[in-house]
Amino acid sequence: MGLVTPVPPVPVSELGAVHFAGIGGAGMSGIARIMLARGVPVSGSDSAPSPQLDELAALGARVHVGHSASHLAGADTLVVSSAIRADNPELAEARRRGLRILHRAAALASIMLGKQGIAVAGTHGKTTTTSMITTVLRHCGADPSYVIGGVLAETGRGAELGSGPAFVAEADESDGSFLMLAPDAAVVTCVEADHLDNYGSLAEIEAAFTAFAGRISAGGLLVACGDDDGARSLADQAAAAGLRVLTYGTTAGVSYRITGITPLGMSTRFTVTGGAGTRLHASGPAEVRIALPGRHNALNAAAALALTAELGFAPGDVVAGLAAYAGARRRMELKGQADGVRVLDSYAHHPTELAADLKAARDVADGGRVIAVFQPHLFSRTRIFAADFGAALALADEAIVLDVYAAREDPEPGVTGRLVADAVPGGRARFLPDKAAAPAAAAALAKPGDLVLTMGAGDVSALGPPIVAALRERAGDDHAGQAGGQPGGRADGRG
Repeated sequence: MGLVTPVPPVPVSELGAVHFAGIGGAGMSGIARIMLARGVPVSGSDSAPSPQLDELAALGARVHVGHSASHLAGADTLVVSSAIRADNPELAEARRRGLRILHRAAALASIMLGKQGIAVAGTHGKTTTTSMITTVLRHCGADPSYVIGGVLAETGRGAELGSGPAFVAEADESDGSFLMLAPDAAVVTCVEADHLDNYGSLAEIEAAFTAFAGRISAGGLLVACGDDDGARSLADQAAAAGLRVLTYGTTAGVSYRITGITPLGMSTRFTVTGGAGTRLHASGPAEVRIALPGRHNALNAAAALALTAELGFAPGDVVAGLAAYAGARRRMELKGQADGVRVLDSYAHHPTELAADLKAARDVADGGRVIAVFQPHLFSRTRIFAADFGAALALADEAIVLDVYAAREDPEPGVTGRLVADAVPGGRARFLPDKAAAPAAAAALAKPGDLVLTMGAGDVSALGPPIVAALRERAGDDHAGQAGGQPGGRADGRG
């Protein structure tokens, strides 16, 4: 895949009526929400009903279930994502009529135009870091606009038009479209091999991130993770090119250094010390506590602290904002508990993410066993990383592996969840192609004190409440435990 060629963003006032093909997606629905708030006539379609469609309809959008050329009636601009195939009837109709066609990232660039752009990129941690930055800015009274690839628990929304100058956006590297953004400040959490269905190699991914850093405006800021080889290399290149660069992590020599990471159930406590030349240096070390488990979330919080402090917000206010962060849905989200078993949900869909969340789950379980219910996402990713997924799932005591969630890909012969299950050492994984059987299977494995973690980027998150219900039924008590925990809520009552 060649790098995306950036184009100047089209002002929102010139878009006319905008139709979104795939409007129910996390990023698409957020952009549509902000366009509606700015008075743009919006319509859209998606393949299935969803709460996102209902919310947009209530805000004034004209929404449809299913795709049809007739849905473009009155539209001037069509917005598509990489998930929309070339033979989509709405895309074909837009081409036939000569409508303006924008990629989702180009539409995001349009609504960011004129704002102080803050973009968060990286193979892992984008949603959490974007959410943390947004929460801190809200806590500091900056009232930012934001578009997140998830739902912010504090607001119950994944996007909002704020009155302040800042616009915080999750920047998607999966298809190279993040090169359409030109932020004033950016965070890069890590640069690792993924999305190899679009990129030919890690070298191509690294080249894309180098180009992304080159899109940061003159006088802007790059905050990069010094613990990650790829992000650290990018930071060195960007600094050599004259960009202002700060690093964060646990490694000696970073600008914002984390020490004393202490797990506290579903919370984490740590200290961040600012090096010479940072805004934190003068105020002294910051004692931070976040209501999320795991070393990786301490890194995400340090990125948010570094970015917002360097933008001029008082470190004490930033730390208070991080303490107020209530999480984002699907990021170690408590779905409920029954018969002494807690059920959490994770969006992890890459081996590195599985390993990080399973290590965090081990801390949360506090001596209990960890049972993973994993749904592989994409046939290409499953084929490429099957052995790595197996190694990551070895961190669980038991694993149930579902079949592949196809998303935008066609099936590949011989590529199923069994590849992953067979790669888990010690025979501790079971391949379960029938997803409907997973709640009963998980409940049969779990004992009081255990933790069940559903994992994946597909529809595996829907299994949380049925697993809780199966645990309640096992206990013979319709009122035992509670289902549907708050997004990002604490699972242990602490922190």
